[in-house]
Amino acid sequence: MSLDWSQWDVPDAVANAAIVLGAVIVALVVHALFMAIARRLAGRTPDSVDDAAVALSKRPLRWVAVAVALAVARRFLILPGWADDLWKVAAGFIVPGLIGWLIVTVVQVYIRAIELRYDIAVADNLRARSRRTRVAILGRIMIIGVSLMTIALMLLSIPSIRSVGITLMASAGLAGLAVGAAAQPALKNLIAGVQLAFTEPIRIDDVLIVDGEWGKVEEIRLTYVVIALWDERRLVVPVSRFLDTPFQNWTRNTSKLLGSAFFWLDPTTDVPRLRAKYEEIVRASPLWDGRAFVLQVTDTKPDAIEVRVLATAKDAATTFDLRCEIREALLAFIRDEMPEALPKRRLATVPVALNHPEAAASV
Repeated sequence: MSLDWSQWDVPDAVANAAIVLGAVIVALVVHALFMAIARRLAGRTPDSVDDAAVALSKRPLRWVAVAVALAVARRFLILPGWADDLWKVAAGFIVPGLIGWLIVTVVQVYIRAIELRYDIAVADNLRARSRRTRVAILGRIMIIGVSLMTIALMLLSIPSIRSVGITLMASAGLAGLAVGAAAQPALKNLIAGVQLAFTEPIRIDDVLIVDGEWGKVEEIRLTYVVIALWDERRLVVPVSRFLDTPFQNWTRNTSKLLGSAFFWLDPTTDVPRLRAKYEEIVRASPLWDGRAFVLQVTDTKPDAIEVRVLATAKDAATTFDLRCEIREALLAFIRDEMPEALPKRRLATVPVALNHPEAAASV
């Protein structure tokens, strides 16, 4: 027994819907199989970069597969003239969007790979911070550029908008001047962000002092920088600020720092004894990195001397804690063992001879 399919009169709408539905199903099945194989291959490697690449590219690849399947199915569809024109407009609108989405995903995969490969949690993280800062800024610039180009291509696929765009080209110069004048601060910060990526006056996780505030660079955007302050506040600073005004960068070349503390003591203080105790305190501290320490008299005044102590530590946070520990330990030692080192005010007395005529008269 055989079936004669030629006797079946299937409406064009039903046939088109079946072809489109079949193409979408095939695309989704192929995408699912491809992602399953990709996940299995990525799971066999110790590197987590390929796992991130598979996770980030899953959604855009799904829609790209659907778009390709529909483009192939278009050859088998029977469409009237208006529907064919609509299909072309939709394809011109959707395909650039999917391509742009895929390019943005590739950029995000690269940024994520740099973040995973260069860990800033290690002690010597200067190279890692430099790489992550540059990739973060340039990656955002590339994403913005691809997004703008994608939107432009999508709009140009519409004939009416394309004709309007060609008409507006004549006045683009004046419009550009007007927009540039209005957006001067934003453009200044944007250009400063590009310059920041190459000159690197600051990097992610750098320790800075800006406007008297101590904190770490938490995030670098195209137009502003977020600094995490020591008391968990966030200081948002325009990028151009780091190119126009001075600021302190404690970790420009290395995270290691030299911390200092000052004491005002009596001029009769036994400095060698105090220096010996200071050496004992520093060597016993787990915060000291073993590089250097010193105690010196750096200034004198009639009633006191200035004693400065220096000690090194591996990073800014440890240096701060080491300075506090040294202050507390030395103050406790001076209070308990050397109270004579505390500053004193001295009053000089002048003896008066009572047998002197003027002295006797004054008395």
